[in-house]
Amino acid sequence: MMDENSLYGPLPDPAADAGHPDPPPRVGFFTDTSVCIGCKACEVACKEWNDVPEDGLDLLGMSFDNTGMLGASSWRHVAFVEQQRPLGRQETGLSGLPTGPSGTEATDRVVGDALRDAERGGGELGTGPVDLGFPSFDLPGATDGAGARTEFRWLMSSDVCKHCTHAGCLDVCPTGALFRTEFGSVVVQPDICNGCGYCVSGCPYGVIDRRPDDGRAWKCTLCYDRLRGDLEPACAKACPTDSIQFGPLDELRERADRRLAELHEAGVDEARLYGRDPDDGVGGDGAFFLLLDDPEVYGLPPDPVVPTRDLPSMWKHAAVAASALLAASAAVFWQGGRR
Repeated sequence: MMDENSLYGPLPDPAADAGHPDPPPRVGFFTDTSVCIGCKACEVACKEWNDVPEDGLDLLGMSFDNTGMLGASSWRHVAFVEQQRPLGRQETGLSGLPTGPSGTEATDRVVGDALRDAERGGGELGTGPVDLGFPSFDLPGATDGAGARTEFRWLMSSDVCKHCTHAGCLDVCPTGALFRTEFGSVVVQPDICNGCGYCVSGCPYGVIDRRPDDGRAWKCTLCYDRLRGDLEPACAKACPTDSIQFGPLDELRERADRRLAELHEAGVDEARLYGRDPDDGVGGDGAFFLLLDDPEVYGLPPDPVVPTRDLPSMWKHAAVAASALLAASAAVFWQGGRR
């Protein structure tokens, strides 16, 4: 087993730092985007369980994505990134990659077997030629049959609040509406939120948003009510390929390290972990990801930094400057008095 401390240093315990006595192990999400099929079951389950209102059903015009980004009424967002590039090992070789949670092959059966067994011209996977009834504008596979699809791939990823170790939203909230739970997650209490919006600018990921009807802030709670009932969050429960994996954060990090090594060994060199490093600008994320391209491709900041990180040094410099100003003022008055 990989020594966590030798690789990244000791893991912080934000729940203990928040004053929870003897907290349980910190839990979170590991999202393996390499096995996400874009089904949006996580979005539906999140809305159903948390009674999150509908947030628009119109396609955005350039994707199958109908939400666009996280928001006050989109606590889960499945990104669809279309790229005109070879699929490589993600085509018929997908079944050769180690997949699934905890070393299982659940995702292999769901996705890999379907790709392997489907006829290459077949329509059950949507790979057959499509007559759009108007010029295709060189859309991959629209008129050239299934063969052209090998030069086109989708990157899909279910995004969510990161439940940062050092949470800027928590630092700036003036009412105490945001709090750190005993599980290490960050939750907004809507009955205390006054709609000031400080948390919106305090989030380095642009996760938190306010609803236009009442101005209060909303975001993922990591299904805090389910955690207290010893249940996993609704989105992870609903994910059919185990792309969203839930559990103790230290175990998820070890699992992610193994998965990354497996993908690199299989030749998927562009695979990387995002939010895994506790030495990054937010102290590591409670929800982190395995990506198959640069973070910017998925709409994620490449080097997120909590905006309140430099507050102690800022106050220190401000105190020094104030002391110098007072000393200078006292000197001026003293000289004036002597005259």
